[in-house]
Amino acid sequence: MARILVLEDEKAINDLIAMNLGMVGHTAIQAYTGAQALEAAAKAPVDLMIIDVMLPDTDGFTVYEKLKGTPAIFVTALGETSDKVKGFERGADDYIVKPFEMTELLLRVEAVLRRTRKSESHYCIGGLDVDFEAKTVTKNGVPIDLTMQEYTLLETLVKNRNIALSRQRLMREAWDISFMGESRTVDVHIQRLRKKLGMEDRIKTVYKLGYRFEETP
Repeated sequence: MARILVLEDEKAINDLIAMNLGMVGHTAIQAYTGAQALEAAAKAPVDLMIIDVMLPDTDGFTVYEKLKGTPAIFVTALGETSDKVKGFERGADDYIVKPFEMTELLLRVEAVLRRTRKSESHYCIGGLDVDFEAKTVTKNGVPIDLTMQEYTLLETLVKNRNIALSRQRLMREAWDISFMGESRTVDVHIQRLRKKLGMEDRIKTVYKLGYRFEETP
């Protein structure tokens, strides 16, 4: 689950973005002015910011500069090429132009989170510790014996946590194989992971699609 700051002064758009982020498992922190965004970020860190460039009290670039270090997707007006250039020059991770489809925004959010989370060296939750550099896994300090394929599948799930991954995508990313249709290979490896890790509550089945590693308290 990612904490995502949504900075958009149009309430209807802000609410729609927040609702869609919530539907895929993220937590949206809504702000309508630059001042509100800075106040919200000061209370608790966020994993990503979706920032509208045009704001009533300031501009999105100013807010980004004050919160630099946090990944950001800028929202720009149609045809404002200078805003896109300025955003990338200041280190933005992506931009999207109004009007946009929510599906496109969610895909961009997923892509940015995936890129930024790849820089992690460890992932810890519920006693589970995945060391991405050593490629080792422990549970409550006890080493878990995983095959390399099981480890690669777990790493793919963890780095895309809270995102529903189809069997096709898991095969493509964890096995480096492109295929069409269903595969029992993924299902068998998922069952092995659940048993070895004791995490049936986190490695969720997504009906008629695939699986999701759920990051919940």
